This record gives sequence, C-alpha cells and structure tokens, in this order.
Amino acid sequence: MFSLQNIPIELGIFHKSSSIPKILVGDKVKIVIYLELPKETTEGGKKEKERIQTFEGIVISKHLDSAKIDATITVRKMFPGGGTEKVFVLNSPWIKSIDILSNSVVRRSKLYYLRERTGKAARLKRRL
Repeated sequence: MFSLQNIPIELGIFHKSSSIPKILVGDKVKIVIYLELPKETTEGGKKEKERIQTFEGIVISKHLDSAKIDATITVRKMFPGGGTEKVFVLNSPWIKSIDILSNSVVRRSKLYYLRERTGKAARLKRRL
C-alpha cells in the first residue's frame, strides 16, 4: 500500500499546515476552501477565477493523526431530503481555515450509521 509518509519531506512538495485544531469525531466543523476555477475569455485564452467556498457539517470519520501529512477527515452535511459527504486532506494548501462550531458526545470512532438516518434521528447529544 502506497503512503505519502514514505516520500521524504525535504522534497518540498508537501504543505504542512500548522493551524489545524484538534478535531474529534462528532464535532461540527466549518471548513473554508479556496478554489481556482478556469474561466474562458473572449480571446480564447483561459483566466483563473478565484472563489471561496464553505462546507459545514459533522465529522463522521477521521483517518490517521492530524500530525501526519496524509491525514483526512470525512464531513457529512445534512439538508432536508438527504445529505452529502466530502473527504478533506487536512494538510491541503486549498484549505484556508477550519473552525470547530460544537462538540458532541459519541461512543464510536466512525459515525457511518448517520448515513441512513434523517431528521431528528440524525441528531447527536451536545457536549458541554
């Protein structure tokens, strides 16, 4: 199995973020992502279009420790009629900030059971 840990850090191809908060499974987080979208101009050339996007949801899984380069979290966003999930690499240069909005009491390391639940059944108990 290939891992980014086997590549030497001295190559300078990794972005090691120092401002990652301690994220636990069950936390409600707000992640701000920086996007560069290609936009065609009238001359036929391409111009970069910059955009800031936020994704707010519950952390349902965490892979590896946040100190490692290829650590990831899976965040689930719920809305009426369904939900969506995104996997974020914590040390990605495209992530501008991660804010922890609230904490929840959970007894599992992976909250995959939330995928089948909707509405009030998908609520988690708040940690004070």
